[in-house]
Parts: sequence; C-alpha cells; structure tokens
Amino acid sequence: MRKNAILLGIVLAFFSGLTLAGTPEGLWKSIDDETGKPRSLIRIHENNGEYSAVVEKGLLPTDTGESVCDKCTDERKGQKIIGMTIAKGLREKDGVYQGGEILDPENGKTYRCKMKLLENGKKLEVRGFIGISLFGRSQIWTREE
Repeated sequence: MRKNAILLGIVLAFFSGLTLAGTPEGLWKSIDDETGKPRSLIRIHENNGEYSAVVEKGLLPTDTGESVCDKCTDERKGQKIIGMTIAKGLREKDGVYQGGEILDPENGKTYRCKMKLLENGKKLEVRGFIGISLFGRSQIWTREE
C-alpha cells in the first residue's frame, strides 16, 4: 500500500511539473538590460486563459520596495512598482502567448507583448514592441520555481 502511495506521489509531481513547464505560470527572474544583473522577480498567473504578470520583488541593491512609476501615464502613475501588474491580456496561440501588453516602469511606456517558452519551460522570451514584432526588444527571463 505504501509503495502505491509513493508511486502516486511521484506520478502527480511529474505531471504537475509538466503542466508548469508547459505554461508561463510561475515565478520568473528578469535581468537588467544595462547591467546584466538580476532585476526583479515577476509572477505570471493565468485567469480564464488570460495571462498577466505582477512584479513581486526587486533584486537590485537599490530596490527598497518604495519605488513608484512616476513616468506612467495610466492608472498606475504614482503606484509602487512592487505589486504592479506590468503585463496583461496575453493568450496562448500556437505556443506563443500574445495579444496583450507590457509596461516598462522605467520609462512609463506600454508596448504590445508576446512571450514564448524556451528550453522546456526553463526560460521565457519576453518581447515588447510597437506595431509589429520586428520593432521592439526582447528579454530572457529564467524560471525560479
């Protein structure tokens, strides 16, 4: 009986790992474009097939948790960056999460966004762009859990 319970636990753990690896849901580490050092922890969650991302923690030595989005022009203006939704409206289509937008809190600008899992879900390519995907920039985030 005990062997069956252990086997069931292993099978459930395996399949739950597959589910997480197959979607961008979870905790991700973003990297600062200028320094190449870890910038923040961002949690992506899904609700009714729509993915959004919230800044959970800043990782730079200067991050006190008190930084606000001074340059934002929408309802996020003056809000703390920690706890802020920076990406929303993304839906999966053919393995790419797209159709949403992403905010760059550094400049307050919002861009169209698409995300794609890499390396069996260990990395996430996040691309913000204006108009078409050709005009934008990408970051690679690494999965933390």
